[in-house]
Amino acid sequence: MKIFAISDLHLSGKADKPMDVFGPGWENHFEKIKSDWDKKVSDEDIVLICGDISWGITLDEGLYDLNSLKGLKGKKIFIRGNHDYWWSGITKLRDRAPDETFYFLQNDCVKFDDVIICGSRGWTCPGSTDYTAHDEKLYLREAERFALCFKEVEKVKKEGDRVLALIHYPPFSLKTPQTLFTKLFEEKGVEKVIFGHIHGENYFPFRTVMDGIEYVLTSCDKVGFTLQRIL
Repeated sequence: MKIFAISDLHLSGKADKPMDVFGPGWENHFEKIKSDWDKKVSDEDIVLICGDISWGITLDEGLYDLNSLKGLKGKKIFIRGNHDYWWSGITKLRDRAPDETFYFLQNDCVKFDDVIICGSRGWTCPGSTDYTAHDEKLYLREAERFALCFKEVEKVKKEGDRVLALIHYPPFSLKTPQTLFTKLFEEKGVEKVIFGHIHGENYFPFRTVMDGIEYVLTSCDKVGFTLQRIL
């Protein structure tokens, strides 16, 4: 079982949001992702998708884009991004999943063999540009949601299990490397943290290790529209 990751697919099957307006690299970007996916992934593997999946507004619009992933191999694990407005009501979403290879995390976790995967959206961290009081409120709330994730992890965790955490936003800022998110990840024994959200020319390290945890940036344009090997 191999584990890969990618994020920020920004699919727009039912929305008028062509991504090539953000640069020539985005032209036919989903075809590039699918081509790479087909080369790397088997039915036994897992692909982690860290939010901003679809530009859709309604659940039906989001499901239209999710269905474009239906024929791709592997188990697909999703968390919500800041643009996933279609993601509303986790029970309804899970009930309408395209097939049994789709898993949606919301303040909880899934386990495959000895690997536990948990996740939540996260939020902008202190030290980020234009950080506001509103951001602080959401940051604190998202930290509480991750605390709920780890309560679920503890219910299924056994000795020797490996824990991966998915978060859409970077869990730290370049000015503030220690945050409530990173402290939780350290306390709970997370091995790797996978995130997205960062685009364009903005600098952010693709892979960095802090306090024994590897943090991996997987925004599709930042990684050349290719899946990144995690385990």
